[in-house]
Amino acid sequence: MKTYFGLDGVPAGLGPSAVTIGKFDGVHAGHRAVLDELTRVARERGLTSVVITFDRHPLAQLDPLARPDALVGNQQKLELLAETGVDVTLFLPFDAALAAMPPREFAQRILHEICGASVVMVGEDFRFGAKGQGTFETLRTLGAEFGFDVDLIAEVKPGDARKVSSTWIRELLAQGEVQRAGELLGRTPSVRGMVVHGAARGRELGFPTANLSPESEGLIPADGVYAGWLIDGEERYPAAISVGSNPTFAGVPPKQVEAYVLDRELDLYDHVVDVSFVARIRGQVRFTGIEPLIAQMNDDVAVARTLLG
Repeated sequence: MKTYFGLDGVPAGLGPSAVTIGKFDGVHAGHRAVLDELTRVARERGLTSVVITFDRHPLAQLDPLARPDALVGNQQKLELLAETGVDVTLFLPFDAALAAMPPREFAQRILHEICGASVVMVGEDFRFGAKGQGTFETLRTLGAEFGFDVDLIAEVKPGDARKVSSTWIRELLAQGEVQRAGELLGRTPSVRGMVVHGAARGRELGFPTANLSPESEGLIPADGVYAGWLIDGEERYPAAISVGSNPTFAGVPPKQVEAYVLDRELDLYDHVVDVSFVARIRGQVRFTGIEPLIAQMNDDVAVARTLLG
């Protein structure tokens, strides 16, 4: 997959293309259905498949207080898009200039002139242009003017009345329901960050953990203990994972991710790793002393081992 950051670097002659547009936060099962259809149509019609997406949620520019937390970071999103087999991603900064671009200018400059679009594929609730003035019907009218078709992509509803959405996945992660969130994502939810030095309490208790930097990418699920995996490059290790501020100890920052790799001790400091959440074992508990805490941690490890097979 070729990636162009901004419009200025896009070479002439990108089209003719099949294009889809969206935030693609999480690149979840609904997004993948759209991207599968995009690549199928592009292949059948001999077109370049192009995804137009953004470096931040539009609300970060339009209404920062209403901006939702991102399910994945930008690098994670690009890797997930590359896995779908699309040819090109236009990764645009959603700045004041783009936010103010009228729908007609968006269609003419970006879709027609830069992408050479032959077909544009979007959902029924698609909005574009300044203040979201452009709708699906607006795009269809502009497509007739600039020479591209507009196809409607059906919503994905996996046995539920509710469509798959990033909002739904955020709700599930906020409740610790990582298994259901994983079903909607089409993969295990994960966060990515650098392993940093912590307070070494886990090591003192016999459970040395890899502590992720607070600047990690990806939406961290609800506080609790999870079974999951720590991925370091090509290596994947089973782990019991703690999320949150440990209520047994004072001074622990909120939403700390600590992964205890089962049965082996690794030197992971300064490594950038992925921590994925397979199943929630329990919520966070305040213990009356060290011994009950150690006993519970042994139980957590045993449960994690069983869940991970």
